[in-house]
Amino acid sequence: MKHIVGKAVIAAVIASFAVEAGATEWNVSVWGKRRAFTEGIEKLAELVEEKTNGEFTMNVSYGGLSKNRENLDGISIGAFEMAQFCAGYHRDKNPSITVLELPFLGVKNLEQEVAVSNAVYSHPAVEKDLARWNAKLLMPSPMPQYNIVGTGEPRDTLEKFDGMRVRATGGIGQAFEAVGAVPTSVTATEAYNSMESGVVDTVAFAQHAHLSYRTIDIADWWTEDLNPGTVNCPVVVNIDAYNDLPDDQRKALDESVPEAIDFYVANYGKLLEKWDAILKEKDVKRVSFSDDEIAKFRKTAADPIREQWITDMTAQGLPAQELYDLVQKTLEEQSKTN
Repeated sequence: MKHIVGKAVIAAVIASFAVEAGATEWNVSVWGKRRAFTEGIEKLAELVEEKTNGEFTMNVSYGGLSKNRENLDGISIGAFEMAQFCAGYHRDKNPSITVLELPFLGVKNLEQEVAVSNAVYSHPAVEKDLARWNAKLLMPSPMPQYNIVGTGEPRDTLEKFDGMRVRATGGIGQAFEAVGAVPTSVTATEAYNSMESGVVDTVAFAQHAHLSYRTIDIADWWTEDLNPGTVNCPVVVNIDAYNDLPDDQRKALDESVPEAIDFYVANYGKLLEKWDAILKEKDVKRVSFSDDEIAKFRKTAADPIREQWITDMTAQGLPAQELYDLVQKTLEEQSKTN
């Protein structure tokens, strides 16, 4: 009897080690708090765990692993296996994907943002650019066009932007600078305090961030149709960690990405549907711009910034014109199918 029990115990221990050996646990570095912007990652973690019967799990950390501007560095040294970052936080580290942050690209919805991001992410020059950081681009975190909130008298003409201190990064910051504003790239987590203390007059965000970082709580007005562009914030994985995954777990991860993005887009759509009620509840005035003002903004910002980007990136050895043309071609194809 003891002999049988002993064999059973040994078998259980061996089985336990076998399960442990096949288990994979990834740490994921994001920032802020759980919000529409991070729901794609949360859904991805849920799907992967479900498809692998719990053998592949992800621990999503909101600021506990790294600062948001240092997530790409953390990926490069393997401090964690997955992370989210925004191209505009460190344009010199990821120059290829900054094409997606150029102002007035013409992206009209989240589906188009997903399409152009995926097209650019899969370009060999972009893969090579991010591989310098041992990073593999996994999926986008698509966001709608940015608009600004501010306090005091609404700034409803380009002339009123002159001297305006605005929290804006990447191409959006360049666009505002082109019309006389003074952009600053304080991080999202610093935006509220910067606005409250008067360090900036206005803050440019997508809707979810105005809510998550509470800039909408101290805003008097919001520009509903300025739409100068958006930021591109990919989710990346450490290449070594990705390659080390067992085949079935890697397959589960890859196959879960489209589902996670679909969930993200649908979830964000619900937030956009509630946006009007949120503005009314917080007594925030909606500011509109005339067609002439929008056209003036586009003419002043879009063409020169795009041409300068192409010149600068070409000088760095990137196929800049090809990347820009890829974005426009993808948008054209999307417009035909939508």
